[in-house]
Amino acid sequence: MKFLADESVDRPIVERLRQEGHQVLYIAELKPGIPDDAVLNLANQETALLLTTDKDFGELVFRQRLHMHGVILIRLAGVTPVRKAELVALAVREHLSELPRSFAVIMPGIFRVRRVSE
Repeated sequence: MKFLADESVDRPIVERLRQEGHQVLYIAELKPGIPDDAVLNLANQETALLLTTDKDFGELVFRQRLHMHGVILIRLAGVTPVRKAELVALAVREHLSELPRSFAVIMPGIFRVRRVSE
């Protein structure tokens, strides 16, 4: 699967997904500091699922109804970066088919996915 990781995403998450064979583009390596709507546009251009810790993407998707290929919101405050990477990789493995065209949220012990219609 192809992902675009927002610069807010911990590097161990990016590295772990790459190790598992996913293509992961990383805003921190490509275009640090670009606005959220540009990040979402880039994810769409790349046909990539967006990984982020920024709740503002919910606003862009649900209130502004901007197009998206898929968003995974990582809400794992207080969890070590290595453990976050494990939890994200596990969620991706277990729910890969549900992720396109969905807004998913990963929290400790919880995975929620909401299909987004256009």
